[in-house]
Amino acid sequence: MHIVLFQPEIPPNTGNVARLCAATKTTLHLIEPLGFNIDDKHVKRAGLDYWPHVDLHVWPGWYAFMREVGSHVRLVLTSARAGTAIQDFAFSSGDALVLGPESRGLPADMVAEHEHVVRIPIWGEVRSLNMSTAAGIVLYQALANAGELTGR
Repeated sequence: MHIVLFQPEIPPNTGNVARLCAATKTTLHLIEPLGFNIDDKHVKRAGLDYWPHVDLHVWPGWYAFMREVGSHVRLVLTSARAGTAIQDFAFSSGDALVLGPESRGLPADMVAEHEHVVRIPIWGEVRSLNMSTAAGIVLYQALANAGELTGR
């Protein structure tokens, strides 16, 4: 599995996702521009001492990522309101789960041009979940659905 953070903005969220990736041996891709310096103390603090265990790749933009990685994996984009509910989606081993920036999510045109879009069902008056929380929910659902939680 891969987690792709498209233009993340909040250092502690990215650090939390890095820690999640270390815990699950999931590759983490960060798509620039980032809303912080990757050496930011808040990023490092949230990731604790797990950064050496993260398979981290930083890309200068979406198209660079797509040229090198995106054309070799199935992209599954996330949206707060559009797409298939995660429990109804058939994830596959090796999927790249794409999450957007905290303040605005993935661009509508990006979501529209991709076939696989998922959402986490939300009840109540909340607009969206925290990006790092959403990453954990989607990743564990994907791992379980793809049969990758067995034996861990």
